[in-house]
Amino acid sequence: MNNERFRFWLWASAALLAGLLLRLWFVSHMARYVGDSLVYGELAKNLLQHRIYGFVGNGPTPGSITLHPTLIRLPGYPLFLAACFRLFGMGNYHAALYAQVAVDLASCWLASALAGRLFGPNARLPVLWIAALCPFTANYASTALAETLVFFTIALAFYAVARWQDAGLGYNRWLFIVAGVLSYSILLRPEQGLLAAAVLPAMLWKSLASHASRPAFRAAMPVLAAALCTALPFVPWTARNAYYFHVFQPLAPRDANDPGEPSLPGFGRWYDAWAIDFASTDEICWPMDGEPIDFATLPDRAFAAGTPAASAELRRRTAALFADYNSGLTLTPDLDARFDAIATVLIHAHPIRYYVGLHIARVLDMAFRPRTETMPVSDEWWQWSQHPGQTVFAVSYAALNLAYFVAGFAGLLVWRRRGWLSPGSPGTHVYRELAAAMIASILLRGVLLLFIDNSEQRYTLEFFPVFFVWIGVLFATTSQFRRRAASSDLPH
Repeated sequence: MNNERFRFWLWASAALLAGLLLRLWFVSHMARYVGDSLVYGELAKNLLQHRIYGFVGNGPTPGSITLHPTLIRLPGYPLFLAACFRLFGMGNYHAALYAQVAVDLASCWLASALAGRLFGPNARLPVLWIAALCPFTANYASTALAETLVFFTIALAFYAVARWQDAGLGYNRWLFIVAGVLSYSILLRPEQGLLAAAVLPAMLWKSLASHASRPAFRAAMPVLAAALCTALPFVPWTARNAYYFHVFQPLAPRDANDPGEPSLPGFGRWYDAWAIDFASTDEICWPMDGEPIDFATLPDRAFAAGTPAASAELRRRTAALFADYNSGLTLTPDLDARFDAIATVLIHAHPIRYYVGLHIARVLDMAFRPRTETMPVSDEWWQWSQHPGQTVFAVSYAALNLAYFVAGFAGLLVWRRRGWLSPGSPGTHVYRELAAAMIASILLRGVLLLFIDNSEQRYTLEFFPVFFVWIGVLFATTSQFRRRAASSDLPH
């Protein structure tokens, strides 16, 4: 092993070790398996113990049980938990978190490998360090949710697309790796269909452009085969849902309700008419229907009805509604209708805010708010007089988050200026289609988030595997790009 390779593996090992220690610290101090984690866990347990993808209830006789199939969650993450429970013990969430640590480090390695392929060897180690020490993605390795596995599928999907291109397009193992990882990504979270919507058209574009002399259908066949393979796992899932519930449901329902369960949309419409930040999600949205809610936590815009008198009346109505809810802690149809009536007043008073402003504000909050939602930091982190230490930490965390965004988009601009060239591959490769897929994945997710009413920072973490790669171009030397461009007739 020459000195250069030895130094690379030495520093790469140091980066992975540092990343491992960071993630183990999060697992040790901030492990979380509550809320949705327990739903996933129950599905995994029932799959192993009762051979049913659903929930278990009390039966008609003492000691008996009833089994209730469900479609409220796709099976990707429950299957991962089921595998962990089978290997390490039923309900051993901690073992699942350690498995996620390994998966997240693999994501860092893939981002580094892709950056090296796209931008040359100088990009590999910096990207590996930046990804391994990113606290935002590392933190979610200690949370029993699908995010860590989603990061992995994003990194692997783009890496596999680059390898598929370098292997000559057509039918090769990387084509089917792309299909498999896209399919599993959707099984983890239904909105990951946007990843497939970004990747598969870019692959088709590349295949058609590279085989312009062939008939279009023949040139497109490999990508069409990959698309078919991506969709195949959803055939049995859709058939299963049709059999049990008599509905066509290839993914998971937006409201996470099984067919036949009551739907009470009034509260959601009211919440959507004023809510912006994560504090409202944590203090108002999640506790609804089962936990008391403090009326005092509502911001003034929840009562803004156009005039002072109308706003005062709306505040009174809302206070009375909250008092009635807190007396029983159940969102009844009558209470839901009252929430809907108040929502109508708010929407009528501020239609532009409701249809445009709030949606944009929520996306900005998800992208740039300090990512402290899993930490012992107040939701109102900006209140310096109450917790100055938490405020300083939150502001610093927000600044670090902003730095990742700025560096990521700066890398994209530099890559574009260099003509999407790769200085790290034999010959000169142009990855404009891969770049287009990465950009599309960001844009499509941003558009989707415009229609999400509960503001959670984790929904924008899926940007980070792409940011890690883009940042790599900032460490590639300009001379490498110039040398490769000079040896080619491709635009520089």
